[in-house]
Amino acid sequence: MLKSKYIFVLLLVFTLLLAACSKGNTDKTPPPEGEPPEVASRFVALLQAGDYDTAVSYFDSTMKNQLPAKQLQTAWESLLQQAGNFRQEVAKKSEETGGYEIIIVTAQFEQAYIDIRITFDSDNRIAGLFFAPSDYSAAEDDGRTDYTPPAYGQPADFTEEEITVGKGEWALPGTLTVPSGDGPFPAVILVHGSGPNDRDETIGPNKPFKDIAWGLANQGIAVLRYEKRTLAHRQKMASLPSLTVNEEVIDDVLAAFELLQEREIIDPEKIFVAGHSLGGTLAPRIAAANDKIAGLLILAGTARPLEDLILEQTRYLAEADGNITADEEEQIELIEQQVNNIKDPGLSAATPATELLGIPASYWLDLRAYNPVETAKKLKVPMLFLQGERDYQVTMEDFSLWQEALGGLPHATFKSYPALNHLFIAGTGMSLPAEYETPGNVSDAVINDLVDWIKGH
Repeated sequence: MLKSKYIFVLLLVFTLLLAACSKGNTDKTPPPEGEPPEVASRFVALLQAGDYDTAVSYFDSTMKNQLPAKQLQTAWESLLQQAGNFRQEVAKKSEETGGYEIIIVTAQFEQAYIDIRITFDSDNRIAGLFFAPSDYSAAEDDGRTDYTPPAYGQPADFTEEEITVGKGEWALPGTLTVPSGDGPFPAVILVHGSGPNDRDETIGPNKPFKDIAWGLANQGIAVLRYEKRTLAHRQKMASLPSLTVNEEVIDDVLAAFELLQEREIIDPEKIFVAGHSLGGTLAPRIAAANDKIAGLLILAGTARPLEDLILEQTRYLAEADGNITADEEEQIELIEQQVNNIKDPGLSAATPATELLGIPASYWLDLRAYNPVETAKKLKVPMLFLQGERDYQVTMEDFSLWQEALGGLPHATFKSYPALNHLFIAGTGMSLPAEYETPGNVSDAVINDLVDWIKGH
């Protein structure tokens, strides 16, 4: 189902937060009839039919205030612009958390699978709505092969241990991959890109973080990877009133660092941070917050404002076949307007997320105050910058900006790879999202360069 031309860039980049889980209900109208799974399917059918007034009648009182019919329509139509027309419901499951029942309806759209997470309160009213890219893969429909471990990961001369990063309500499950031997070993913390990523940063049949962990561990370097907070705690993240990259990324990296420092088998003076995409962009900010980090490995880190890249990706994918359709032009205009909203000097915390690419204003205001290149220039720790030259999500323009600003520093090293894409997997021709559905592994050249650099520092 995945096509060679996508226009749902936002869904590849971010979790779409539409409404937080509400607290309490004063609505006296009768709740919708039926069990939550039935009501959830009926609700999705109402959205597809464009009956937003009836759909909103399923909400509790707080949700009705947060997401009235007009805003619900805007959100749904924005989703259609990004993912294509709704086709069908393909799966459904339920979860329980904090006294709420969550029904996850996985829907097939023309260009994506989307999880529609619908939270029900004890009165059977909808108390939360959350759209995100689904783990459900086109491979489940067409029988494509699953993940294949890289040759450099075999034989496995390491062990893997299930660990927990952080404590309390934000605790995250993870994996610590440790080389065979007595240690102490240097260690790397892997930091995800945007979106609700798992510990392997799984995309289709590919698991780049698992590749890196196994490749490094087989050459004497421990690796810690963990579920991202926007995956492990989706609903709670959606309910945060002032979301920033601190809650999304940075707090958990710092917790992971503390965990590694407590392990005797890890060299506390040799703990590195390796950030991919958004993780690479934030790596200088992470190092600025913790001067004990031994060095940074920045893999396809964005040097430009994130909203600019979203617009650039939208245009790139729309132009991929040489023909921009009317729908694609409309999508470009929609993204352009919302990017302008993000850049507006008058942007305030009160601006609705539905006008800001589905992300709260607090997130954009926080990023506005952060310049990754200028922050990196002030750091004294060694830094390694790696870039795939076929990457369309973070491009050679970003790599050049890093290099122009930091290339003269003795502790900054740069390397790019002509055949590699955003996942650092080799390919040919113009890189497109459909490439991510082809099984592959992180290039062994990248693994060897990471190992050499880490052991040299």
